[in-house]
Amino acid sequence: MKFMILLKATTATEAGEMPDTGLLAAMTAYNEELLTAGVLAGGEGLHPTSAGARVHFDGADRLARPGPFADDPANLIAGFWIFETNSLEEAVEWVKRCPNPTGQQAEIEIRRIFTAEDFGPTMTPELQAREEKLQTALSGYLG
Repeated sequence: MKFMILLKATTATEAGEMPDTGLLAAMTAYNEELLTAGVLAGGEGLHPTSAGARVHFDGADRLARPGPFADDPANLIAGFWIFETNSLEEAVEWVKRCPNPTGQQAEIEIRRIFTAEDFGPTMTPELQAREEKLQTALSGYLG
């Protein structure tokens, strides 16, 4: 099973405050442990929303607007990992081992990633074949 691990933003991450060397070293060691265990499939920190944009969809209309976003930082994402584990419980145990990513209060959300099988009969054999081709190409690109 694949899970997206979402590090929630804080006022500090939204202000662009960078972690200190100690935290960077601890997070690097944690990421190395995840990789050695075969759990880590990807992950990155994200710049604050002031360096991003949002695209709003309304029917056929699209409206892009630059950040920053006025949301409560707890509703924003500061970084992510992709874990491959056997269960949600295993993913939770790995997240519990994470160094505190902000040094203060922090929250990490764990969400399972859909697979083609999750869509049932709406994922026709033709669509499934196309999806598999995309995943194969993507794994070659990223791997």
